Amino acid sequence: MFDTIAAISTPRGEGGIGIVRLSGKDSLCILSKIFKPKSNKKVKELRNFSINYGHLYDEKKVVDEVLVSIMKAPNTYTKEDIVEINCHGGFLITEKILELVLKNGARLAETGEFTRRAFLNGRLDLTQAEAVIDLIHGKTERSLSLSLEQLRGDLRELINELKKKVMDVSAHVNVVLDYPEEGIDDPLPEELVSNLHDVINTTTRLIDTYSKGKLIKEGVKTAIVGRPNVGKSSLLNTFLKEERAIVTHIAGTTRDIIEEVININGIPLILVDTAGIRKTEDIVENIGVEKSRELIRNADLVLFVLDNSQELTEEDLKIYEELNYKKVIGVINKTDQERKLDISRLDRIEKWLRVSALEKVGIDVLEKEIYNQIVSGQIEDSSQKLIITNIRHKSALEKTKKAIENIFETIDLGLPMDLMAVDLKEALDSLSEVTGEITNEDLLDHIFSNFCVGK
Repeated sequence: MFDTIAAISTPRGEGGIGIVRLSGKDSLCILSKIFKPKSNKKVKELRNFSINYGHLYDEKKVVDEVLVSIMKAPNTYTKEDIVEINCHGGFLITEKILELVLKNGARLAETGEFTRRAFLNGRLDLTQAEAVIDLIHGKTERSLSLSLEQLRGDLRELINELKKKVMDVSAHVNVVLDYPEEGIDDPLPEELVSNLHDVINTTTRLIDTYSKGKLIKEGVKTAIVGRPNVGKSSLLNTFLKEERAIVTHIAGTTRDIIEEVININGIPLILVDTAGIRKTEDIVENIGVEKSRELIRNADLVLFVLDNSQELTEEDLKIYEELNYKKVIGVINKTDQERKLDISRLDRIEKWLRVSALEKVGIDVLEKEIYNQIVSGQIEDSSQKLIITNIRHKSALEKTKKAIENIFETIDLGLPMDLMAVDLKEALDSLSEVTGEITNEDLLDHIFSNFCVGK
C-alpha cells in the first residue's frame, strides 16, 4: 500500500497514444528524475490537475516527446498522487517508458491495483469498484447505464438507508436488553416494525431484479445448431450484417466454434455458430461436432436450424433428441426455395419460425422471438429502478432478508429478545458485505483479479 505503482493503462499495440500511469507518494519524485517540461519549471512547481508538455530522458538520452498529467492527493482516483504519461502509442515505446519508471523507483502494479487502492483508501466502496470492471466489459447501452448508476453510488446509498433502519431497531433492542430497569416495553414500537418491513420489501425487490440484471450484464449464450449445410453460418452472417463465417455448398465447412455478440433491445446476445452435427471420419471436424454437443448442453437458448428445401433426415432427428428441454426456437431456413420439409414429428418444439438467411426474410421476427424467449416479458425499463447484476450482492441481500424474517418469527413466537439481537447483527453484517465494509482478502483478490493491470 505504500509503494508507488506503475503500469501501462492503454491496450498493448500500435495506436495514437499510450498511457503509463503511476500512483503513490513517490510519483512526482520519480517523474522529476525523468521528465523535463518545456516550461523549464521543476516538477514540484507544476500546477495540480495540469497537463505539461516536455520530454522524457533516460539519463541524457531522449526517450520520447510526451504530455504529462499531474494529479495530487487526495482528490484523485486512488486518493494518492497520480502521474499519467501520455506518450506515442506502440509496443516498444510504452514498454521502454514503463521500464524507465520502474528503474527509477516504481513497482509494477498488480491486476486491478489502482482500483483496489481507490477502495482501500475510501475513494470507492466495493459496489463502485465492481461497477468499474462492469463498465469496461459493458456490451450494450443498457449494461453501461446500470454500471454508471452503481459507480455513481446509487446502490451504496440504498444499502446505507437499509442499514440505518436496521440500526434503529438494533439500538432499541440493545437498550431493552442492557437497561431493563428503564422499563422500556419489550415489543417493538410500530415505527420500528415498519422499518423491518421496509428492509424486507426492498431486499426482496432487489433480489428479484438479479435475473434481469444478469441478462443485461452477461448476455445470453445462444447456440445455432443443426446438421451441415442447413444455413447456420448464413444465419450468423445475417444477424451480424457481415461475412463473419465462411459459407459454401460444401458440408462441414464450419469446424470450430465462431462466437460473436449482437445487441437485441439492450440484451447482449452471444451468438455461437457451431459445427454441423453429423458422423464424420475427419478428426478436426469431429472435434467441432463434440464442441457443438457441449454447447447444446450449456447454452441458454438454442436455435435449431432445418433446411426447408430438404426432407427431414436422421441427422436432424438425432440433433432434435439431443436438445433435451432447453429453451429452443425452431428455425426453418431457405424458405426462398421449394418446401419439402415436414416438421410434424418435432412436436416438442413449440415455436417455429420461417426465414431466408440468403434473402434476409423473417430475421426481424426471429430477433423479436429471441428477445421474448430470453426475457419472458419480465425485463422492464431499468432507467427508473435500481437493478443488481452481481451474484455477490444477491447472496448478501438474501442473508439480510433471512435474518429479518427470523426476527418476525421471533416476535410471532414470543421468543426472547436476545435472539432478535443476533439476527439484527447478521442483517447489518450482510448489508455491510455488499459495500465491502466487511470483507476478506480472498474476496478482494478474486474481485480485482478480473481487472487489467493498468486499472
